[in-house]
Amino acid sequence: MAGRAYTIFDTAIGRCAVAWSEGGIAGVQLPETREIDTRRRLFHFYPEARESKPPPNSEAAIEGVVALLRGQAVDFSNIMLDMRGMRGFDQRVYQITQRILRGETLTYGDVAARLGSPSAVRSVALALSRNPFVIIVPCHRVLEAGGYADRMSPHAGLISKRRLLSIEGAVSSKSKTLLDVLLPVAPPRPPH
Repeated sequence: MAGRAYTIFDTAIGRCAVAWSEGGIAGVQLPETREIDTRRRLFHFYPEARESKPPPNSEAAIEGVVALLRGQAVDFSNIMLDMRGMRGFDQRVYQITQRILRGETLTYGDVAARLGSPSAVRSVALALSRNPFVIIVPCHRVLEAGGYADRMSPHAGLISKRRLLSIEGAVSSKSKTLLDVLLPVAPPRPPH
């Protein structure tokens, strides 16, 4: 197969997409508001990709994404990823992130420490913000210091880390949203 191809598929959270090449999965796109927006986002990253029937590696990735978004445990370790042309640092970040088990989370600092570069927290965050393999490389399991769930890569569509962690049953009590910041919970009043 020459070039890249993609397919759109149904999940519990909406229509997702997977793009691939002869080297493996090139990217996963989680749903936008409408399918046409999901397609636009996909074409932004893979303008040459053509819709096609997925080969076995891509079919296995799709089945895994569908299962994970239904709340099932999934092992993506046998899915080939096409990391050609990616920075070596980013590849190492993705390899560490792939080893984070369902129900567990790390911070950017934890990942930097596992890389042997504890001061590379910002670089880890930037690498994960570019993660094209959302779900397969579970960047939603890497949180800000303090355990706050922040934004994901553009490949996540409208889906937040908090929602994905909730699907997996691993919501951090420290997760915050804009409402949590604007309308903080008042401390309980002492009894009179």
